[in-house]
Amino acid sequence: MNPIRKILFITLSNIGDCILTLPVLDALRSRYPGASITVFCGTRPKVLFEHNPVVGDLIVFDKHGPLRDKIRLVRALASRKYDLVVDMRNSLLGLFLPARIRAWGTNPFAFCGAAHMKDRHASVISHLGIVDGAAVHSPSLPVSEPERKAALDLLKEAGVNQDERIVIVSAGARSIIKRWPAEKFVCLIDRIIEKYRVRVVLIGDQDDVPIGEYIARQCRYPVIDLTGRTTIFQAAALLQLGDLLITNDSANLHLASYLNVPVLAVFGPTDDNKYGPWSSRSSVVKKEIFCRPCCKAQCRFKTLACMQLITTDDVFRQAARFLEPEGTTQGSRVISTEYRRIIVMRTDRMGDLILSTPVLKELRMRYPCAYLAVVVRPYTRAVVDGNPYIDEVIVYDKKVHDAGIFPFWGFISGLRRKKFDLALVLHPNNRDHLIAFLSGIRRRIGYDRKMGFLLTDRLAHDKHLGAKHESDYSLDMVRFIGIEPGEKEFFLPVTRQAEQWLDGFFKAAGIKPSERVVVINPGASCPSKIWPPERYAAVADALAAHGCRIVVLAGPDPLDADTAAKVIRHMKAKAVDCVGKAPVPETGALFRRSSLIISADTGPMHIASAAGTAVIAIFGRNQSGISPIRWGPVNKNSVVLHKDVGCKACLAHDCRKGFACLSAISVADVLNAAETLLRLK
Repeated sequence: MNPIRKILFITLSNIGDCILTLPVLDALRSRYPGASITVFCGTRPKVLFEHNPVVGDLIVFDKHGPLRDKIRLVRALASRKYDLVVDMRNSLLGLFLPARIRAWGTNPFAFCGAAHMKDRHASVISHLGIVDGAAVHSPSLPVSEPERKAALDLLKEAGVNQDERIVIVSAGARSIIKRWPAEKFVCLIDRIIEKYRVRVVLIGDQDDVPIGEYIARQCRYPVIDLTGRTTIFQAAALLQLGDLLITNDSANLHLASYLNVPVLAVFGPTDDNKYGPWSSRSSVVKKEIFCRPCCKAQCRFKTLACMQLITTDDVFRQAARFLEPEGTTQGSRVISTEYRRIIVMRTDRMGDLILSTPVLKELRMRYPCAYLAVVVRPYTRAVVDGNPYIDEVIVYDKKVHDAGIFPFWGFISGLRRKKFDLALVLHPNNRDHLIAFLSGIRRRIGYDRKMGFLLTDRLAHDKHLGAKHESDYSLDMVRFIGIEPGEKEFFLPVTRQAEQWLDGFFKAAGIKPSERVVVINPGASCPSKIWPPERYAAVADALAAHGCRIVVLAGPDPLDADTAAKVIRHMKAKAVDCVGKAPVPETGALFRRSSLIISADTGPMHIASAAGTAVIAIFGRNQSGISPIRWGPVNKNSVVLHKDVGCKACLAHDCRKGFACLSAISVADVLNAAETLLRLK
């Protein structure tokens, strides 16, 4: 059989697409080491093959050129009598050019289950018995010593030392719909430099220069802007010197993948299964909203939400997996793509929702690219607004959606359009189970009570036994799907506006930064949780005598406000009235700037606990399911006051003993705990 001596390799028109075909070129060089290879390409990717020693000849094809030039080119190619024509374009040129062997068109059986374009391109030559180019010792994109030296000189001019870690950032892309916003790159770069003390280098072509200039100008820390200043081979050398490339769906993504450099890629409308990174260490950041991937040139909803919803936190968390040392929790955390759109339902009270926020973190860590939504009640929405682990807060308002079949079905229809594939119902109730079922969610996990038969997976409901904390009961949901939770992280919303409000509130009250603030939160949803107001007042007066400033807090609920008003009336010292003035973010800001919170068993107590402020929690009822074991504060610097007065059965608000459990807690008990926490002695 005659040997293969002359090969025509017809590749693609864009640089990134062309790089995806380089493994095929590697394979040809490995299989036919003595053959002369002619590369046929478009005008843009010619930079990959100009002056490339592994290419025998280069033919640049301008698809916009005149017809006569194209005819002349085809005749010239036909006269060369190639032994093998490999056409990655699947064009008529590759089909009809005379050749002893022709490789044209992808093999549909060669990539069953493998949709990546690199593998599809490889299938073109699968019938030749060529597997891959692993045996090639020099890649088809060689970086020469002069190019490598030029890259090193650029870093040296920027003051980069040899022992410094380098993160390469490629913020541009040919299509605007593939670009993650430049201002988010700015925030990301600042966080990475601040956390990991790395040097950040910007790369890109001439079209990316304005983006590079904007990022370099806006970053708080100095970055090295080499955008538009390197050849593609110098960019390759820089990538090989870096620890990580952070990029959009761009040519640099494929260049780094071909060089087996660690890649973190931000993807919007394009399909990462086809065009994602293919390095041995790589990751994709995306938001699996219902309409992606669409692979369209324009967003049909005019929002480009698939790209806009990707936050700095999303990319930073993924970057940490590359930049943290091996073996650390962040660096070794397992991620999964089993679920693309997840909904968590918790439509009961504020404190319950706060205690469920660790679930959101665990889901985000395991499914970093999933679209994660939470269904809550209107008055608890503030608890999760701004949570960095979720993408959407969905409010179920009973006053609206329970008013009739049409508003209820309108809510269901909205969920059906979002195509969730996993629902976690953290609190069992008929409504939430029905919503999850009617919304067509494929897998629905919850507890085996209150229409639990509508779920696909049911956990035994034993919360009434109070064997562990409510936050642990919530985390049982993620354990059920194979996630072993790490350290609990409770989210507390505190906004800049809330901090500004607190500054004004303290200034108006005459509270100085040096003064210790003690917050009294006496109200609760049930009389069985309310310690006598006159005792709160006695505690407040005693602490005021030690120089503490006393703030009495209550929400807008009439029972809460009435209880707080009674405390203020019974006090001898002057209290700062904060009744009905502090929504959830403002309450969180107040607690963070306070030294101690004395509270009933209620939502603000859990806010204080999540804030990490010292808490004295006063509990009354003696039922297992509502005991401090299940509902107590979660922070270590807290004290729970709870006394068993021998009741065989707790009747809660129908108590016939005058709430003896609460009466058994004395002023001295609270003061002793306060003195310990505040170190007043």
